[in-house]
Amino acid sequence: MAKASRNVILLAKIQPTPGTDSVPTPAANAILCSEPKVNPLNVNIVKRNNVMAWMGNPGSVVASNYATIEFEVEMQSSGTAGTAPKDGPLMRGCAMGETLVALTSAAYAPVDTAHEFLSFYYWLDGLKHIFTDAKGTVSYEWNAQGIAVKKYKFWGLYVSITDVANPSGSDYSGFKDPLPFNKLNTTTFTLHGIAVKVKSLTLDLANQVEHINKPNFEGIQIINRMPVGNIVYEVDAISVKDWYTVVKAGTLGAIAVVHGATAGFIVAQDAPKVQLTSLDYTPDQGIAHCTSSLNLQPNNAVGTELVTTYR
Repeated sequence: MAKASRNVILLAKIQPTPGTDSVPTPAANAILCSEPKVNPLNVNIVKRNNVMAWMGNPGSVVASNYATIEFEVEMQSSGTAGTAPKDGPLMRGCAMGETLVALTSAAYAPVDTAHEFLSFYYWLDGLKHIFTDAKGTVSYEWNAQGIAVKKYKFWGLYVSITDVANPSGSDYSGFKDPLPFNKLNTTTFTLHGIAVKVKSLTLDLANQVEHINKPNFEGIQIINRMPVGNIVYEVDAISVKDWYTVVKAGTLGAIAVVHGATAGFIVAQDAPKVQLTSLDYTPDQGIAHCTSSLNLQPNNAVGTELVTTYR
């Protein structure tokens, strides 16, 4: 029987204990997402290389397997300052610590230790997938006149796929309507202290995620992170900012974004030490733009290279 590609349900829940499914539910843990891409079974094949008395393929063995899932979630707050957004567990699963200040803010910053796990349930029109012990990475994409999104990718341990009907009761009410990235809604956008006319920005946490399988251990580990990015902004006069010297000198400066103006619907991103590592010209709507790759560095402390705050 054919499976409808849009008939999809995704659930995710923090998994406190490695190896123990946290059993997410549609009512509490449904994720409103787009562009899901699932590889339910990645296998590591080890080729055999025996010499035989005839030609032919000597075969191979499966040494390990795991699953991956990718999807996008709209950039949005919870609607209440100090309350975590509905995708807060996903950010925690990307090696980010969560700091909640009642009635004020929910902040997410990279952490080096005590990385949390997630359990995922994914239905594809009656096919139920379970991925446990999952960890991942995320990139943030801001495009002018569009909806800002977070692009997640997670690695998890494979559990056998079963025929189970899609459940009812998925609750997406915690996901608020997003605000387009434009002049009205984005109250602050500065690069190295300059209010550039920005076309797009990508900030990628770039966690290095590994599936490890060896005697006495199998799991997903985040080994490192190397945050990077890319920005497209209008070319301006040297008197406004000499970006050519900034690139040539490897100068460090901040990126600051504040999106939204009403408490409970504000998203801010701060990267204190950003290096522009290239500069190319790109036309857009008949206007000359610069395209620059970015290198995000910590500000002499763990977890400071990219902080996302909902307030």
